[in-house]
Amino acid sequence: METALVNLNELAEQVTGQVVEWRRYLHSHPELSFQEENTAQFVYDTLAGFGGLELSRPTKTSVMARLIGSQPGKVLAIRADMDALPITEENDFEFKSKNPGVMHACGHDGHTAMLLGTAKVLVGLKDRIKGEVRFLFQHAEELFPGGAEEMVSAGVMDGVDLVIGTHLWSTLPYGKVGVVYGPMMAAPDTFWITVTGKGGHAALPHQTIDSIAVASQVVTNLQHIVSRNTDPLDNLVLSVTKFVGGTTHNVIPGSVEMCGTVRSFDPQLRESMPALMERVIKGITEAHGASYEFKYEFGYRPVINDAEVTKVIEETVLEVFGEEALDLMKPNMGGEDFSAFQQKAPGAFFYVGAGNEDKGIVYPHHHARFTIDEDALEVGVKTFLHASFKFLG
Repeated sequence: METALVNLNELAEQVTGQVVEWRRYLHSHPELSFQEENTAQFVYDTLAGFGGLELSRPTKTSVMARLIGSQPGKVLAIRADMDALPITEENDFEFKSKNPGVMHACGHDGHTAMLLGTAKVLVGLKDRIKGEVRFLFQHAEELFPGGAEEMVSAGVMDGVDLVIGTHLWSTLPYGKVGVVYGPMMAAPDTFWITVTGKGGHAALPHQTIDSIAVASQVVTNLQHIVSRNTDPLDNLVLSVTKFVGGTTHNVIPGSVEMCGTVRSFDPQLRESMPALMERVIKGITEAHGASYEFKYEFGYRPVINDAEVTKVIEETVLEVFGEEALDLMKPNMGGEDFSAFQQKAPGAFFYVGAGNEDKGIVYPHHHARFTIDEDALEVGVKTFLHASFKFLG
């Protein structure tokens, strides 16, 4: 075990420089969800240069690489997402985005680079692999309905026994690896509400049905669903994130538009939310003589980590980095379409710490100055390599 440990660590360290270069190239050439044509081609061409892989394009902007070992065994899938966000980057380093209004502000450039590095090392160890490692380079994680579901429909998970993935995490310090058992990330659902009243002069409110006043009560009372209609022990978030109405100071608008998100883990609670919300919206608008339109869209499923797969990730972290590196984290209410892969095989998603206050790397995900501590890339590659051999024996 010690020899294998040293060998894999050395191989990971040897490829780290290339992984950083790949990450920087991807960072400077970001592409939005479902538009990752150049990114996918770059990944495909890079993988082709390794040799020893069976390559395919499951969808227009995704890539799958299969590494068939020298002996029969299980099939392990490892996933990385590739898409960027519609954000104008405010960083000033040399490899900042060259595509106006598009930025890798969530670490997907690092995820792709780490998986490329993992593939490069494992190709050289093909004779030692029992079974198959399937590398899934996924498009469109940031935009529902997401790329994971499309890839699953295209058959990338056929025959897969287990699946793993990671997320570089800016709120977790470099050197830490975050492991979560069971529920990890919530189901992110979206809603839209339009409250329609009767517009008029702001000085004569009695001649109007004030859509702003009514919509404000809708916002306030929707919070009662969380505080008074559901079990306090249930994990539930309901946030109104957009409220648009009116044009000037002396006009009461005829309507207000709102949208927001609901985050949950429990399937029954999730299914009950549209009816609970509409009851509140209907009651308030009718009480004030207004009307409403309500649309609710179910998003990604929650990420629920398999206990046995998660245990292997935890053991890998302890063996490779030591007890001080392991952070057994709580769930959070973010969403991730990695859950689509978990519907087909037991899986685990984990975090690699990528924040570093000493280097000024303190900005949150989706911020215009987001970046990662590139030293974290080596941590991710080592974790993937060691976990692969533990899973495949």
